[in-house]
Amino acid sequence: MQLSKDKVEWAYLDRSASLSPESPVIASASQSAADPEARQSRKVALMAALSDGLPTLPAYVFELNSMLAASPVNLKRVGEIIRTDPSLTAQVLRLCNSAFMGFRERVTKIENAVMLVGTERLRTMVLTCSLVEYVGHRVASEDIQSFWQHCFLTAALSERIARAIAYPQPEQAYLAGLLHDIGALPLLVVTSAESKVPADVVTMCGWGESIELEREHFGTDHCEIGRWIGVSWNFFPALLEVMARHHTPREARQDPALVGVVAAADQFCVRRGIMLGAAPPELTEPTGNQDQAIFQTCLPQLKPGEADKLAEMLEADFLHLIQLMEFGASGLFGGGIPKNPFRE
Repeated sequence: MQLSKDKVEWAYLDRSASLSPESPVIASASQSAADPEARQSRKVALMAALSDGLPTLPAYVFELNSMLAASPVNLKRVGEIIRTDPSLTAQVLRLCNSAFMGFRERVTKIENAVMLVGTERLRTMVLTCSLVEYVGHRVASEDIQSFWQHCFLTAALSERIARAIAYPQPEQAYLAGLLHDIGALPLLVVTSAESKVPADVVTMCGWGESIELEREHFGTDHCEIGRWIGVSWNFFPALLEVMARHHTPREARQDPALVGVVAAADQFCVRRGIMLGAAPPELTEPTGNQDQAIFQTCLPQLKPGEADKLAEMLEADFLHLIQLMEFGASGLFGGGIPKNPFRE
């Protein structure tokens, strides 16, 4: 993927961080302003990544996403499409023949591999294969793992919320939830390449959820970068809006319902410790009326009773997903991608 350097301008959207001003992350950003020269250097590195380094999103992504969300799945057609991409074919076969899957006989046919891998893992692999190759070994494994865990859980819960509120295209909610934070990947790459990084950034501490801290450190934020990536990949306008506005859903105009769904799922995960740079959380419920506050901001059309019911459902779903997801070293396309049991 290439973006001309004259297009990579940092035109900021007037949005605020979803975390409160009292957050330790926000306080850290305001107390220690980033060195202007270092910030400019990081901005230049990000511009270079956007103009030269990011992968091209395969043309088949949207077709396969819809096909794998359907019931029943047309396995023959899915196999035909996958075979057009040698990299994705290799990923699918590699997973099938890995120790994680534990099959006795070697799998060589892509149709058999599709059935064995399962539609949910395959769906995720289709959407993330190019991005995984882009990141490669340039980012610490624990950081990239926490990134994908947050994205996978946000995707699953986004689809769940979409079905609960009768959003007409729940498969698009899954896609938007999975890709809403892709703008953070170039930030991770640039940070990992630095020899000396401030301690509050090295330890991450959820900087991916603090727009202010990102701007302080990088001169831009993951929402703006994600939007530029989406433009270069010819994403449909509603998906671009999710990338740009998932921290400020009330500013959405193209498809406020989709932005609200993903924003609610995103914050639901964040409030439970599933965020960029975070360690695997203890399974504890958030205190106070945090869920109600999330729904009031992201899904204002919900009535109080409906919001309470949705919160209870998501809490049960979240706990179930967390227990299915392995936080160990079994690999991104192994235990790190759980089957979504909430697909209907």
